[in-house]
Amino acid sequence: MVKSSSDYVKAVEGGIQPTQAIETKIYKRRWLVLIIFVLYSASNAMQWIQYSIITDLVVKYYDVSSFSVDMTSMIYMITYIPFIFPASYFLDKFGLRWAAILGALGTCAGSWIKVFSVSPDRFWVSFVGQTTVALSQTFILSVPARLAAVWFGPDQVSSACSIGVFGNQLGIAIGFLFPPMLVTSSEDINVIGQGLQLMFYIVAAVTSVILGLILLFFKDQPPLPPSPAQAVQREVDSQESFFSSIKRLATNTGYLLLLLSYAINVGIFYAISTLLNQIILKHFPGHGMDAGRIGLTIVCAGMLGSVVCGVVLDKTHKFKETTLGVYVFSFLGMILFSFTLDLQKIVVVYVTAGLLGFFMTGYLPVGFEFAAELTYPEPEGTAAGLLNAMVQVFGIAFTTFYGYLIGVWGDYWANIALCAILFVGALLTYIIPNDLRRQNAKF
Repeated sequence: MVKSSSDYVKAVEGGIQPTQAIETKIYKRRWLVLIIFVLYSASNAMQWIQYSIITDLVVKYYDVSSFSVDMTSMIYMITYIPFIFPASYFLDKFGLRWAAILGALGTCAGSWIKVFSVSPDRFWVSFVGQTTVALSQTFILSVPARLAAVWFGPDQVSSACSIGVFGNQLGIAIGFLFPPMLVTSSEDINVIGQGLQLMFYIVAAVTSVILGLILLFFKDQPPLPPSPAQAVQREVDSQESFFSSIKRLATNTGYLLLLLSYAINVGIFYAISTLLNQIILKHFPGHGMDAGRIGLTIVCAGMLGSVVCGVVLDKTHKFKETTLGVYVFSFLGMILFSFTLDLQKIVVVYVTAGLLGFFMTGYLPVGFEFAAELTYPEPEGTAAGLLNAMVQVFGIAFTTFYGYLIGVWGDYWANIALCAILFVGALLTYIIPNDLRRQNAKF
């Protein structure tokens, strides 16, 4: 067996296929671990957008600015940037189980803090709770690629990663759908307060149950690795330091190009999701419920796209081609969405938003898996964590930029600007070298 990651990568890049007589086994328990993770991820993600999608009602109840409400979403991005590095170190040092427990504890605690924020003068309490939940996502977003590699065999790893990402998308879908249903518009702020109270109690109860499931059933890794490549990865993880891995990632040209292109795509998705309520209400006044449903349409289409892309990757192993194809269709979907908003037909917006979501949100697991290929045998959690950190930086920048352009030029030209940025992302994706190290290692 190869004894160091540097030697292993040199062997793979030189066309030498390492031979490994290693015992491997795929365990049925992997599906239980994956399902619990999906629920855990969803319980955190559903709180990301729960204020922004009812911006008008939160502004009325707490008497705060729309920017303050936008910050409840942007705090997810702001906290992720500095805390992903200690979180990634924690994940690599202590494993999936302890990272999941810590993240679930934070999600649950933040949810209960928000229960006590229902009073017009307690927006700050709500923000404290939201910040606690946001901090906890640093133990979630980079997990799908690692969990898939640790528990699933080579013919299921991409599909498992896409299902893991599905949890985040499921949570966002819930965040789009239920707040407008639970918190109804009214001239009486007490009615709005009752809706907020109900929403917060439901979320707190759900996160408490999921914390219990993690404590009881969520395991770190199986006794035996599911593939020879994962066996080597275990040895690499035990020998290499976290900071050495970061240094190698920073000198990997293909990964750095993917880092930029991935951050552009997902950062633009974050910006559109955060400001969707304001965009829809501008074109369709009084359609706050539709704003939530359109957001739901985007994410549900994206969940389907994620699963389809995961299956395509497992069947074809065409990582770069799939990544580029999905990126180009995201760009085309953004153009279609931009040019149809002024038609004043809400049904058309549902259709174009769904197409945009299928590709833009479906791109998430594709980017994770392509990163795992480009960076093998580096820890998947570290590579994915850096991807998400860059996403948060771009998400903050694009949300601020998008909101500014909407205020100055209107949403049409703001959307055109995002289309131009997506085109640049597609070009960056095109020049990424097709260096499939994990495939070359006879995964």
